[in-house]
Amino acid sequence: MNGIIPTERIINRILVVRNQKVILDRDLATLYNVETRTLKQAVKRNIERFPNDFMFILSKKEIDRMVSQSVIPSKSYFGGSSPFAFTEQGVAMLSSVLKSKRAIEVNILVMRTFVKLRQIISSHQKIEKKLKEFENTINEHDEQIIQIMKVIHQLITPPEKPKKKMGFKIE
Repeated sequence: MNGIIPTERIINRILVVRNQKVILDRDLATLYNVETRTLKQAVKRNIERFPNDFMFILSKKEIDRMVSQSVIPSKSYFGGSSPFAFTEQGVAMLSSVLKSKRAIEVNILVMRTFVKLRQIISSHQKIEKKLKEFENTINEHDEQIIQIMKVIHQLITPPEKPKKKMGFKIE
């Protein structure tokens, strides 16, 4: 099953829209080896299975932003209709709607990819936290070293002798 689609190909199709990781209908249709309109028709026939946290339609503003950030080449990439964006749960629901063996196999790969992506993000957050801790420790050590250097400098520098006053004393 892993030979069907490389994980990297799936990861490259995951986008962040509305602070959610999603895959667009066109990309899922390619992965499932069906036409985009077929996928959309299946979703529309079963729309009650796709609440807003499973699937949403991209706004014109979101499409424009994707074009300006070179995520997609142009608005015509979607063929004139507004694309559906599927969250991880929406992708899971798609396999029950499409009901093909390939849809089930691809769905399993996509779900594993989402899990792997979460693990990678979690790992990066842990590494970032550790680096911050090291940075704080280094800063503390820097301050301590500066204090030690000041004390050493004071110890090795001979104290200045008081200067004798010059001149006459008149009583």
